[in-house]
Amino acid sequence: MHPNPVSISLSSYGADLVRQRGQASFIPLLVAAGVRRIELREELFDAPVDAAALRQAVVRSGLEALYSSPLELWTRDGQPDPQLPTKLAQAKALGAVALKVSLGHYHERCQLPALQAMLGEGDPLLLVENDQTVQGGRIEPMLRFFQHAEGWGLPLGMTFDIGNWQWQGESALQAARQLGRWVRYVHCKAVQRGADGRLHAVVPKADDLQAWQGLFEEFTPGLVRAVEYPLVSDDLLAVTRAQVQTLGSLGLTLGAGEEVSHA
Repeated sequence: MHPNPVSISLSSYGADLVRQRGQASFIPLLVAAGVRRIELREELFDAPVDAAALRQAVVRSGLEALYSSPLELWTRDGQPDPQLPTKLAQAKALGAVALKVSLGHYHERCQLPALQAMLGEGDPLLLVENDQTVQGGRIEPMLRFFQHAEGWGLPLGMTFDIGNWQWQGESALQAARQLGRWVRYVHCKAVQRGADGRLHAVVPKADDLQAWQGLFEEFTPGLVRAVEYPLVSDDLLAVTRAQVQTLGSLGLTLGAGEEVSHA
């Protein structure tokens, strides 16, 4: 059996460290750890990005790139955020295969034709993620949005964040069953409540991984899945490689003789 492709969200290394070192500096580490995709984070760029240089570094490494933006797709007035074309252009300049945003304030009066007009041929794939908010972290608005978008034939998909459902008390398994057909990318993180009473992303334990196996049964086989939980160690290569191996095994079934798709 061949392992599934794994991505690393650079936020996993901690905002301070990533800002100090720069996102490009993690490329050799990811390659050595067997990573397939690097998830570049807009919020971790403190200075203007030399997109051409970063794109060249990613291409030389053989990695794929995905660009993550904190943009909410839908504004309260029912229009797609006017910054979306700029974010798509930035993702394209970086050579990213996809742009990840959150849902925002979707409702039935949202203007799908306006969104359609912003999605040009040759743009990175738009991936809409469930976040931790009331408006974007519940199954019902996500389901209505993807059903509506499918009716318009919009070229987009979903980033399914396993842990984020807990912020709104939603079932990740129910979400996977209802939304799995649109999922193109999976963010993996376990969640626990800290001493401060708040939820935090943590490294998955055995019972988390067992539960995640059931989720992956609802998704297309071979999807890229991302580490989005803390990777902290004096040996970042060792801890990254271990988590790549762990996530790469999720969704594998006994007797699968064919190599999984890296779509």
